[in-house]
This record gives sequence, C-alpha cells and structure tokens, in this order.
Amino acid sequence: MRLMLAHMTEKNLPPIQSLDQINSPTYRLAALDQDFLLSEDMRGVRFLLEYSKAELALKRAGVLSTLVVFGGARVRENGPGKEAHWYAEARKFGRLASERGGALHGPDKQCKNVIATGGGPGCMEAANRGAIEVGAPSIGFNITLPHEQFPNAYTTPALTFNFHYFAMRKMHLAMRANGLVVFPGGFGTLDELFEILTLRQTRKAPLVPIVLFDEAYWRSIINFDKLVEHRTIDAADLTLFRYADTAEAAWEALVEQGFGRAHDESAPDVVQKDI
Repeated sequence: MRLMLAHMTEKNLPPIQSLDQINSPTYRLAALDQDFLLSEDMRGVRFLLEYSKAELALKRAGVLSTLVVFGGARVRENGPGKEAHWYAEARKFGRLASERGGALHGPDKQCKNVIATGGGPGCMEAANRGAIEVGAPSIGFNITLPHEQFPNAYTTPALTFNFHYFAMRKMHLAMRANGLVVFPGGFGTLDELFEILTLRQTRKAPLVPIVLFDEAYWRSIINFDKLVEHRTIDAADLTLFRYADTAEAAWEALVEQGFGRAHDESAPDVVQKDI
C-alpha cells in the first residue's frame, strides 16, 4: 500500500467522487431505496415481503394453526338491537375456543387454533378480547385503509400485523385456518365468508368447518336455498356450513364438522392445500 502511494502524483490520483454521483437514486442500495421498493415494478416484491414478514413472525411464535373469527366492525359492546348480544357471544367464544382448542402454550411453546381476526373493532375485537382474557395469544391481521384502521387493544403485540394488500391478508387468514366462525357483518364480512366457502367448494382448501352465528340474521340477508333452486350451486354445497346462536353451540358445530382435521395430515380425508 505504501509503495502504491509513493508512486502516485497529482497527475495520476483517482478523481474525487462528485456529490451528484453519491446523491443519485441509482447509487442507493436497492434494499434501502424506498422510491424503488414502492415503485409499480416492485409490486411483486412487496407481495413477497408482506407474505414473508407475517409468515416468519407466526413461525417464531409457534402458531401451528388458527381459528378465524369474522364479524362486523360497527358492532358495539353496548350497541342497539342485537349488537350487545353479538359482541358478548363473540367474546365468550374467544374465551372458550382458546381454552379448549389448544391455543394456550404447551411445554413445546407451540399453540394450535389461535383466535385470528381482521384486527379491527366490533366482533373482531370481542373475539380477540376473549382470547386475551384467558391468557391465550390473539392474532390481528389489520389492513391499511383510506380512513386509518387501528388495531383493537386485544391482540398480542408480536402477533399484530398490518397489510397493504387485501390478497395477502386473505391468504394469511386462510392458510392456517382450522375453522371459521362468522358473526353478523357487512360487505367485508361477506367477502371473507365467500372467500373461504369458495375455497372449500372448489377443494382448494382442506376441511375447514364454517359456522354462521345468528341463524335468523343470515337467513334474512342471504337466501342460500334460492341458489340451489336456480342451479347456481349444488344442494350438497349447503353442507359446507352450519348455523349457531350461542358461543357454545358454535363450538359444538365446529367439532361436529371435524374441527382440527384441516391441518392434521393423519386424517384420512384431508385435502391438500393449494393456497
């Protein structure tokens, strides 16, 4: 090195880099270049990042499977009509399902059938709340919205996620689900319900029991029998879900439909997941 410096003169010294070079966007490290990562061309990379970040966190937490609860974000604990009942039963379900389903950490620090919701208020909050109250982990898969959604207060901090893409959020809601309980809700709830129903109907997902809470509500807003009458679905498709009117009945309906077999490779009728 000293020999190199000794032979250098003012004429052959390397040129000093200009600030224009160093400040150029092309000079930034790709992994630290926010403009590059948020560009349209990098959408596929962002999909991968959203998948991997949640996937690795769930693995670190020892979450083997989930029990997904959907329901209206506008439902309030002391709301009018049946809202208070829906909230109370969702909260009760979160408690009993966490106690009975294996969500409480065992000696190996792994847990099964952890309550997972969209992370928002209403019925989602109630289910997360019930899980936390018995000392179980509680997952919230939040989504960024024009009017910012903040996580409810009852999701485990290390299991509180935030997604930009609905598609990746749906994937994480579906891929570990051992069961689905759907409380009354609006467009978002219907969207998630029909997502799982379609995966079950087309056998793109394994045996995931589905329970619709409050039979009167669901029968009043959707006439499933008319779909059969018009031959848009088969009569057998109506066996993909059941109704329940209490938290206890919802749990029993899950068990009767084979709850827990979706991620049990020893079960004889397991359908290989393709999600």
